[in-house]
Amino acid sequence: DVLFQRFAKIFIGCLAAVTSGMMYALYLSAYHERKFWFSNRQELEREITFQGDSAIYYSYYKDMLQAPSFERGVYELTHNNKTVSLKTINAVQQMSLYPELIASILYQATGSNDVIEPVYFYIGIVFGLQGIYITALFVTSWLMSGTWLAGMLTVAWFIINRFCYLLISASTYTFMMMWEYSHYLLFLQAISLFLLDSFSVEQSDKVHEVYKIYIFSLFVGYLLQFENSALLVSPLLSLVVALMLAKCLQLNVKKGTFIAKMIKVINFYLVCTLTVTLNIIMKMFVPHKENGHMLKFLEAKFGLNMTKNFTMNWLLCQESLQAPSQDFFLRLTQSSLLPFYILVLIICFISMMQVIFWRINGKKSLKETITLEDGRIGERPEITYHVIHTILLGSLAMIIEGLKYLWTPYVCTLAAFGVCSPELWMTLFKWLRLRTVHPVLLALILSMAVPTIIGLSLWKEYFPRLMTELTELQEFYDPDTVELMTWIKRQAPVAAVFAGSPQLMGVIKLCTGWMVTSLPLYSDDDLLKRNENIYQIYSKRSAEDIYKILTSYKANYLIVEDAICNEVGTMKGCRVKDLLDIANGHVSNHLES
Repeated sequence: DVLFQRFAKIFIGCLAAVTSGMMYALYLSAYHERKFWFSNRQELEREITFQGDSAIYYSYYKDMLQAPSFERGVYELTHNNKTVSLKTINAVQQMSLYPELIASILYQATGSNDVIEPVYFYIGIVFGLQGIYITALFVTSWLMSGTWLAGMLTVAWFIINRFCYLLISASTYTFMMMWEYSHYLLFLQAISLFLLDSFSVEQSDKVHEVYKIYIFSLFVGYLLQFENSALLVSPLLSLVVALMLAKCLQLNVKKGTFIAKMIKVINFYLVCTLTVTLNIIMKMFVPHKENGHMLKFLEAKFGLNMTKNFTMNWLLCQESLQAPSQDFFLRLTQSSLLPFYILVLIICFISMMQVIFWRINGKKSLKETITLEDGRIGERPEITYHVIHTILLGSLAMIIEGLKYLWTPYVCTLAAFGVCSPELWMTLFKWLRLRTVHPVLLALILSMAVPTIIGLSLWKEYFPRLMTELTELQEFYDPDTVELMTWIKRQAPVAAVFAGSPQLMGVIKLCTGWMVTSLPLYSDDDLLKRNENIYQIYSKRSAEDIYKILTSYKANYLIVEDAICNEVGTMKGCRVKDLLDIANGHVSNHLES
């Protein structure tokens, strides 16, 4: 009977996890259809719905499908001279196009060209990956709490507090091979594991096995990403190598003694010093093109360096790079997510600090099995890891709003785990020294009652809203852009080069295939400089200067946008014209007023 109950519990949980992912993918597909009337539009109008860098990613996916062979398509992408004028780029390396390559292989290998249009296959992959992501969140919360009820609550909170995922490419959801900044996030994970090991919460051998996986992943990524030197000079590699070296020098002494405490402090200092030293040495001897603008941006972000540079100030003005707005926190609070997250985080953090204090002083030995009656949720290594990691991610999300896409899922998972975990409630009752009611019984009741009440309240308040979104007809139509793309395809010479804002250039590349002067990509110094030069068309510089800039990039057509000329509603001093006037040393009428 016990075996059958366990099997039934696992089966129902897995079924709920998979169903949640599928339902969310279907919901996104239906919402996307309602928002853009996708199935009722012509191909050109569908492609216009891809904005910014997503337009570039989808355009390269199209190029792969139109190539005579996969090998030829890859070669043209790695030696691409048909996108940006006077510039040959390795688009696969520079934009991490592996998801698009895989999508094109799947589309042709499965014979989908006879069944479904390329655009539906592409966005289907995006929605499918979101479904897998939901399933992963469900399983993570389930494994942490021991009940799939936590998974359901995680999914509910995530959907309610979701943000717009409709206009981003498949590249967003992949990792080491797919995301060029993935090693920075892995660096945060490595720091969490380092602290976990330093506080003797987890066995060192297990943690160092993960370090070996990091090194192997970096090595494979370096080879497959065309010998990407950024991975060799990454802080992740320096930290992991420093940790491995420190382990070789570590001495075995009795825990809890004064000598053991001193060795811990020395080891911590050694790792930090080695990490910085190795990173400096690697940058001295390994040729690399590190994103220098990223460091300058961080300096300007924290007020360490005031600059008049247009690119830096333009990046600082981007909404996604600002600190989170009050609306963000209000939205999390209205769905009850933020209050429960803070409660769970505080309890887990205090319990974790208690366990660390015991470990340092050698008062408690790590138990093989932690019972519910113990009321020490912080003694579970995975909880300590997740607490440290969510604090690190949360600290970054408080500085840069765009990182909420990484932090918010963590908030949903940790909050749902906490309210569904009898261990958390038992830990709280141990502190309160509850005696009127049996604490174990009350913890079990609350771990079922609280998430049930939260779930019912969320269902009552938010389910009608979600249904309204699916039934409400929305209109997305940009006749000016449609007319512009139609004119380019019909009237412009094939060899023409277009200049304009990088966002519009991405759409032109996708919809027409014509060459442009810049792209909406902000990880390449040359493209950032091109964007700054092209934006000079909105500055107070002379017509002769503008002509020289445009001809230097072989531009034949210039597109001036009313939205930039008549820009309103942005933060003070953040209009493109204002930023250009500051960079060029001109007086800004907007700033004077």
